[in-house]
This record gives sequence, C-alpha cells and structure tokens, in this order.
Amino acid sequence: MRRIIAHLDMDAFFASIEENDNPEYRGKPIVVGADPKQGKGRGVVSTANYKAREYGIYSGMPISKAWIISEQAKLQGKEPVIFIKPNFEKYKEISDSIISIVKKYSKSVEVASIDEMYFDLSYLKSYREAKKICLRIKKEIKEKEKLTCSIGIGKNKLIAKIASSYQKPDGLTIVKNPKKFLKNLSIRVLPGIGPKTEEILNKMNVYTIKDLWKFSKAELYKLFGKFGLELYDKARGIDKSPIITEYKPKSIGAQLTFEKDTRKLSFIYDEAQKLCEDVYHRFKEENFNSFKTIVGIVRFKDFETKTKSFTFKEPINDLKIFKIQILRLLMELINQNRKLIRMIGVRIENLY
Repeated sequence: MRRIIAHLDMDAFFASIEENDNPEYRGKPIVVGADPKQGKGRGVVSTANYKAREYGIYSGMPISKAWIISEQAKLQGKEPVIFIKPNFEKYKEISDSIISIVKKYSKSVEVASIDEMYFDLSYLKSYREAKKICLRIKKEIKEKEKLTCSIGIGKNKLIAKIASSYQKPDGLTIVKNPKKFLKNLSIRVLPGIGPKTEEILNKMNVYTIKDLWKFSKAELYKLFGKFGLELYDKARGIDKSPIITEYKPKSIGAQLTFEKDTRKLSFIYDEAQKLCEDVYHRFKEENFNSFKTIVGIVRFKDFETKTKSFTFKEPINDLKIFKIQILRLLMELINQNRKLIRMIGVRIENLY
C-alpha cells in the first residue's frame, strides 16, 4: 500500500514562544535552558533560536559553554545572548494546541516530542493534495499561535523526518524520489549516526549517504552489528515503522545534575531515593503493574558516564526494594574511581 507520511517540526519552539511573549527579544540571540550562573551553571541548552545558532550555540550544549560563547560575542561587539528559564507548562499548552490542529487533518498522529509529530496522509490521492493540507496546517499554526514550523512529506517516517529539516525554518519539502534526495546528504542526517560512528565512517572515506551504498549488508553488519543492517536500509530510504498513536513507555527514568560536584554519600543517597520515588510515582501514573530491570547511572566530573543494571528473576512492584537495589548499583559505580560526581540517574525497564 502506498503511504504518504508527514513530519512536522516546530522551528526553535521554546525560543519562538518566548519571542512572541516578549517582543523586545525579537532579532536577538535567545537561549532557553538552565541558569548559566555566570558560566558556573549546570544543565544544558533546551533551545537556541536561529540568531543564537549563528554564534555556534545549539540544543544539548552545556549551558556553561553557551555562556562563554555569549561573553566572547560581547567582546566582539555583538548582541549578548538572552538566557531564559524554561516554562514547560506554557510550552505544553501550546504543543497541545498544535496537535489539535494536526488532528483535524489526520486520524493517525504520532507525537514524537513536545515540538514534533508524524501524521499519516495516505488517505489522500497524491503528494499534491498532501502539500495543500500541510500548507493549511502551517497557516493555521501561524495564525493561531504566531509560530512557524517545517514539514517534510515522504513515503515513510524516516524520509519525512529528514525532509522536515531540509529547508528550515518555515520549510515544506516533498520527497518523491528518496534515493535521489538522500544521495548527497551528510551521513549525519541518518538516525543513529553520531560523532563516533561518523568518525569511523569518515576514516573509510564515507561522508555522504551515497558513499554508504558501496557497502553490502554483510560488510555493514561486520562493522556495526545489528545497527549495520538498519543502516543499510536507512541509506536507501527504507523504513516500514508504523505511526504509533498510543505510546506506552519502554522505560521510566529520572536524573539529577548536582549544583556542585560531590562525593558526599549521605547527600547522594538522599537524592537517589528522591529520584526513585519520582520514577515510582510516574510508573504508577502510567498504570503499569510491575517492572523487572533497574538501571543506575553516574556521571563524573569529567563527563565520563557509567551505567549498571540489575534484572530481577521475577517482576517486582516494591518501592523499598527498588531503592535498596538502586543504592547498591550506584555504590558499585561510585567505587570504581575517586572522581567527583556530577550527576546521578535511575531508570526502570521491562515494564508490565
């Protein structure tokens, strides 16, 4: 069956909302994220608007680094970056409004995150009709929320997602011929290829997706295991994954970055137990009955991150046991070296 799938990605979502609410910020570099605390803050950049991206600031960057870049810009006579604390309640409300708009045009919508979603337009006869619908959606979002989005349209979720980033901001890209569209794009656009995989492939003179085509499935499997088989298909625009309208999490987790690096065990224990309580509360809210695997995470001062998991013989539903076993896992990780600890995290998996 022929599919027409669209992917909608809001443009610098959090920052754009803040610009709407604060007209004096228009045209200035904006970063929404953790408090930079004069370069000593923890946490990361949630969203950088396009002006801030010109400075080299991007989502996921440590907020302390974003602060340094801002200070360097000031020395060069540029506008200093405006740092804004996130208001997730406000962003969620607007996200819900955008989802409602999209659902008027498609009965099958998969919310991928607060600012992006896939939707099925296979009921339409052609890409031409799909383009008209997407232009309507973009217009309605702009009129109602004063925000822009970029939409990609293709025969599957993979192509639609890559296409939505092709002409940002406020873009609309239709891909009728996936191989022709993909061939000259950087390998980094393929999901799953990060800096390390890119480095390995670059050493083999693989820079574009077309360069990947010279490898057989067997060769990619030898290099990357199961991911190599996925990579073979992705490089050719093959993706059979369905639109998932109802999502049940495969895991539930929480983490905490400390204000100061520490090895004070009493403090770490207290915070770990609070994280366990938070995860357990969300586990109950999602109406799960039990879980089988727990994971402890420790990030040290130098950003080295270690994880350790434990799987029970039978599924459990006991907060006390959860806490005891998590503390055991965290202690094993902490005792691996004497470095100060920056962050801890806990997670439950194999949910029932």
